[in-house]
Amino acid sequence: MIGVVPSTIVMLVLDEELRLTEEIEKRMKRKKPKRAATAETSSGTEVCENVPTTITDIVQDIIRKRLSQTSLPPEITGFEQERIQLYELLKRTVTVGESNSVLLIGPRGGGKSMLLNSVLNELGSDENFDNDLLQVHLNGLLQTDDRIALKEITRQLKLENTVGDRVFGSFSETLQFLLDALKSGDQSSKPVLFVLDEFDLFAHHRNQTLLYNLFDISQSAQTPICVLGITCRLDVIELLEKRVKSRFSHRQIHLFNNLTFDRYCDLFCSYLTLSNEFPDKKFAKDWNKNVAALSKDKTVVDILQRQFNFNKDIRMLQQLMLSPVIRISETSPQLLASHFVDSMKLMTTDSKSAMLHGVSVLELCLIIAMKHLTDIYDGEPFNFEMVYNEYQKFAHRRSSMQVFEKSVVLKAFEHLLALELVKPMDSGGTRIQKEYRLMSLLIHPSQILDALQKYPNCPTEVKQWANSALA
Repeated sequence: MIGVVPSTIVMLVLDEELRLTEEIEKRMKRKKPKRAATAETSSGTEVCENVPTTITDIVQDIIRKRLSQTSLPPEITGFEQERIQLYELLKRTVTVGESNSVLLIGPRGGGKSMLLNSVLNELGSDENFDNDLLQVHLNGLLQTDDRIALKEITRQLKLENTVGDRVFGSFSETLQFLLDALKSGDQSSKPVLFVLDEFDLFAHHRNQTLLYNLFDISQSAQTPICVLGITCRLDVIELLEKRVKSRFSHRQIHLFNNLTFDRYCDLFCSYLTLSNEFPDKKFAKDWNKNVAALSKDKTVVDILQRQFNFNKDIRMLQQLMLSPVIRISETSPQLLASHFVDSMKLMTTDSKSAMLHGVSVLELCLIIAMKHLTDIYDGEPFNFEMVYNEYQKFAHRRSSMQVFEKSVVLKAFEHLLALELVKPMDSGGTRIQKEYRLMSLLIHPSQILDALQKYPNCPTEVKQWANSALA
């Protein structure tokens, strides 16, 4: 489990309480009264618990939990061989005390953590496994050096009191003391699973001390441990030092997304289908019938095909389904194809184009001037003076356009810089006057033209200037 500072915990608790309070207030304002579960606090006051009371609320809760990335999907497909291999590896560590080291390698969103959690859940159903195996989860983004990683290992193994104020001579001595402290009376140690997420980042630690000691222990008969690294880098072995590489088992499990579109559509149905245990059988039957019809609807199939061609990541499919599920209500208890159309539009909205809808006409003119300068000078950087000259040439050619003073134009230019639509080429420490600092445009010409089509009351002259080949 990842360590969190106390102030962050307080903020998370306050945010959760505020969210629950707002949710309760919304439910109380609904016309139809609902039964609210109450619980008595230590002070004797009664508070409402956020309990779903209608069929649509229950459906929303069930499916939203499935779509949240904290829970496992209804079914895992495509990694049968890899799953068996990982299951047997961890099982041997628990049952016979065999030490192992293995790398799970695959693209982001490819199912590495999902596969590991699925295997741990299955093994966790056995009481002996659940009591015997200790788990330590580290993340290269959080444990940025070996000292922090060692503190996190101590915390997760609940050995803070055992370590106390002891002073150790080296990292390996500290780690070995922690593992020895886990030994039972007959000197047999409990097996420990070390999960190193973002494994490649641990290879950048000084001297790779943590990896060296973990792999060294896994190669010896000291303590049964399994070191499991999760990474998206195929060349991760090349990052290891020679002494670390020699102690690694070189066992690798590669996960690549080989999902077909038919399987992708099946996953769409499995996420939305209600199980046989649902309390209202008639509603569940109608709901599942509607989901099956949606999976064959031409509009929905086209949306799924577009999303599949763009990105096969299951998390993107979950995101696509989340918005329609949230829109379920008592007045509209079934999913509609139009909900998925709106969700797709929301997901594919270009943030830069949407941002351009809020800029002034003057700022829009400056962006078009930058576009022309980028085209004329083949992507070379520009400065404010060049942009201002282009704007002046356009404004003087069009008698209907208002010509602003240079100071006003400079202010508009600085606003575009604050919006990060343009980027300075140099560092902020240079002493160059701001009018002559070299800039580059962060918007593609197609985004500009797309924004102009939807810009409210955009002057015709500005559209014509943007579409012209030369300034």
